[in-house]
Amino acid sequence: MRAVIAPDPGDPEALVVADLPDPVPGPGEVVIEVAATAVNRADTLQRQGFYPPPPGASEVLGLECSGTIAAVGPEVSDWSFGDQVCALLSGGGYAERVLVPAGQVMPVPDGVDLVTAGALAEVACTVWSNVFMIAGLQRDETLLVHGGAGGIGTFAIQLAHALGARVVTTAGSQEKLDVCRSLGADVAVNYREQDFVAEVRAATDGRGADVILDNMGAKYLTRNLDALATEGRLVVIGMQGGAKGELDLGVLMRKRGAVIATSLRARPAEEKAAICASAVEHVWPLVADGSVKTLVHTRLPLEKAQEAHRIMEASDHIGKIVLTA
Repeated sequence: MRAVIAPDPGDPEALVVADLPDPVPGPGEVVIEVAATAVNRADTLQRQGFYPPPPGASEVLGLECSGTIAAVGPEVSDWSFGDQVCALLSGGGYAERVLVPAGQVMPVPDGVDLVTAGALAEVACTVWSNVFMIAGLQRDETLLVHGGAGGIGTFAIQLAHALGARVVTTAGSQEKLDVCRSLGADVAVNYREQDFVAEVRAATDGRGADVILDNMGAKYLTRNLDALATEGRLVVIGMQGGAKGELDLGVLMRKRGAVIATSLRARPAEEKAAICASAVEHVWPLVADGSVKTLVHTRLPLEKAQEAHRIMEASDHIGKIVLTA
């Protein structure tokens, strides 16, 4: 099978298309013939040598996919040859075939085409697990989501809005701000020109955000604490702004707040299976009725993975970047 790997760390040119053996399913596993996958920020970090796969995971890039079940291993009862599915992966999505634990395989929601479904699993499971399962965002609470025009951000805005929360988001251009508002953001803040802490306070009568979904890490840590409401929950899922910052425990204690750092990729398979099952139960109906959509910026063939990574790193895109196998 064709697959994209990064034999040596580097720029997008480090990505190469290789010919690798077809995977064979073991107990509890299935093989998916890939229709599409999507580029995530973690893929660019892996390419640079900063985010290696968990032990035992594929060296092939790609944390999600959609496609058709091509083979079923022993002890799998929920899936059959020919089923159209999408899946959350620990790696392997940038390929023609991928091996997946059966618990991380999900049906394609009604009304979603198979290629677009390739950009659904990672954002849906990331947003649902972090914002709702871990941080417990409730109706009428306020969510601040950074990077609102990206894959995670566009999905988080829609899902929180659909479930009755107030949404404040940040983005870096008028076009992106307009898209965020069209998706349900109540307040959209240009982080290049405005202070998001002040804007959050203004939008909440000084109370602050109950939940903050942050992809920046150290760069925003102090300001995120300032923007946090009493008993608020800051969930850090990325470190685009650095890994080491100073945390004022006095502020955190006065607010009785929580700072939670999470990663989806390295979780045990049973935890990922539970997240997938919960997403199918709670999120898929909203995707099926059109309340929440996967925004796709562009679709490129697998051979153009280098170009896809350049688009990702330029940060001019809105929504997801899809690769078709």
